This record gives sequence, structure tokens and C-alpha cells, in this order.
Amino acid sequence: MQAWVEAEAARLARRIERELEALVAVSSPSGDSHGAEEAVSLCAALLPADAETERLPSSTKGYAPDLLARIRGTGSKRVALLGHIDTVVTHDAHRALQRQDDRLVGSGAVDMKGGVVLALGVLDALAARPETFAEIALLLVTDEEWRVGGLDHASRLADFDACFCFEAGQAGPGGEEGVIVKRKAAGTLRVRAEGRSSHSGSAPDRGRNALLALAHAAERVAGCHDPGGDKQLSAVPTIMNSGEAFNVVPASGELFCDLRAESQAAFETVIASVPPEVGGAMLESELVRLWPSMDAREATRPLLDHAGELLGRPVVGMERGGASDASHVAALVPLTVDGLGPRGGSAHSPNEYVLADSLHTRAEVALAVVASLLDIA
Repeated sequence: MQAWVEAEAARLARRIERELEALVAVSSPSGDSHGAEEAVSLCAALLPADAETERLPSSTKGYAPDLLARIRGTGSKRVALLGHIDTVVTHDAHRALQRQDDRLVGSGAVDMKGGVVLALGVLDALAARPETFAEIALLLVTDEEWRVGGLDHASRLADFDACFCFEAGQAGPGGEEGVIVKRKAAGTLRVRAEGRSSHSGSAPDRGRNALLALAHAAERVAGCHDPGGDKQLSAVPTIMNSGEAFNVVPASGELFCDLRAESQAAFETVIASVPPEVGGAMLESELVRLWPSMDAREATRPLLDHAGELLGRPVVGMERGGASDASHVAALVPLTVDGLGPRGGSAHSPNEYVLADSLHTRAEVALAVVASLLDIA
């Protein structure tokens, strides 16, 4: 292993678990300004002393501002590090970090506070080598989990040489160190139904049943599901709400469906499958959340090959179906690598965890990738 990578990873490993414990102790569900401010303050306290900080308006109205930290150097390349501090876990369900055998279990541990502390560690390691870069920027956002639109700050990174995102890492098919270089497009389809209410006992046929219309729409969406096809389209109804009383024909309601595909163009087929009317109830379909696809396989292959040489073990680019802020940046910065965070599992559940040993091994991976780009000897 390259000496700088080995030494810095060992140094970071001695502090990262404590920092993860502190960050997970902060409950920061999406949309909660107090929790976000507390998490941002903690991250700011862990920044190198010479970091310049700026608070940027969140891409989602009403959310706490994002944090942008910068370190200036005397080299030539600009590198962006990317992460988010919000979780899907409510305050009532929040769990502080606990070690259970080889696992560090806690809310947001793998998605993605483990990645955030690794990004902070990489920034700290690079701060001591200003001759190797022109600028290192760390962007931590507060709204990734529930954002409806795009990442407003992606354009700020358009002239950077590379973007490294610290969502959870994974193992390759042969046990290699895996990073994410390809993601599907992701969308949330909402179908609204407007019918007519009536008493379900005395006048059931006078109503126009919004619930039945939505159920029909859900079947039509599910009929488009073809993950093994050319478009790799998954179309999954996930939430349906309709009706206010057990004895009234539902007059309105809405259906949500999760869509994933090789490109967002495939979603048009799903939208077109939903009829405008069922049984007299009117249906209206729209995409309320859209994440672009990401494909950085070719652009990142030489970088990852070199990183594997520095690491002393292979680093392989992999595909993941889930969405990430890296997808927004990759459209502007071709050299985008995601999945640089620690390995773990059970994201968004009470048993979410990080594999303790991976804090060290994935620090090695992230540092090797950065060293590969910046030619750190």
C-alpha cells in the first residue's frame, strides 16, 4: 500500500469511530431545522482550522441551510467531496450508536453519517498537503432524503475536476473494494383521483369511487414493471391514500409509485399507462421527484485502476439502483465516484449499522482514490 494512504488511514481510524458516535447522537431527520443545525455545527467543529465555511440555501424550501467548506491549495486540481447529514429516522425512533459485535448500530450510521465522517477525515488529511490541489470543497446538504427537485448547488461544482460522494460502500462480486459509478434514474410518480362521494349504504352507485380508480392505476403501473428488460424498468406502487369514513364512497385520494430505469425516458411509458378516467373518477399523473441516471464507468476506469495499485488491492466500479446526489453532479462532472463511505446495511431501519472494521478499510479506499487523482506520493 502506498505510504501516505496507509499512514493517513491508520491515523483517521483512531478518531473516526468517536466522531461517528458523536454525529449519530444528533437526531437530524429531514426537515427538522434544529437537528440539522446541530449536525452542521458538529461537522463544522471537525473541519481543519484553515477551512473557509459558507452556509448555502437548501435546495428544499424551509430546510436548514447546507454547509460548504473549502480549503485552498497551491496545486492545480479542484476536488469536491459530497454528503448529506439528514436521515429518514424520526426523533421518536432515533437510536444512538452502539457496538454490537462487529457492527456499529445507530440511526443514519450507514446512510450516511459514516460517509460524512470519512469525508471529513479525507479533508483533514488533504489539508496537510496543500501543494497537491488548488481547492478541496466539502458540501454537506440537509435535504437529500426527501428532496423533490434537483440539487441547486450542483452548478457550483461544474468546473471541478472530480466529485467524490460518500454514500455507503459495498464489496465487489469477488470481495473487491467496490465503489459506485453507475446509478439508475429514479422517479416518484403521484396519481391523484377525483371522484364523487355518496353514502355507501343507501346510494353506493351515485358515487364515483376514487379508491377503485387508484387501485386500477396501481395495477397499470405494476404492469409496466420489467427490471429484466432493456430499460431495466422497475415500477412499484408504494403508498395509496383514499377515503375518510367506512360508509362513504371515497371522493378523492392519491397513489405514489417508485420508478427506476436506465434513463428517465422510460418513465413516460408508465405515466402513459395510467388512464385519465376510471369509473367516472378522474385521474391525474405527474412525476413529483426525479433523479437523473449516472454512468461514469468509462470516465472513472483509469482512476480506479490506479487507485487499486496504490491501495494494493482492486477497486472496482459497480452499479446501484438507489438514487444519490452524485447523480446530479455527474451530469456536470464526468469524473464522479460514489459509494466511498463505509460498508454496512439495514438503511432506514431501526437496525441500521456500519461494519466497524470498514471505517478503516474504506478510509484507505477513499484516500487511494484521492491520491490517484492528485498524484500524491
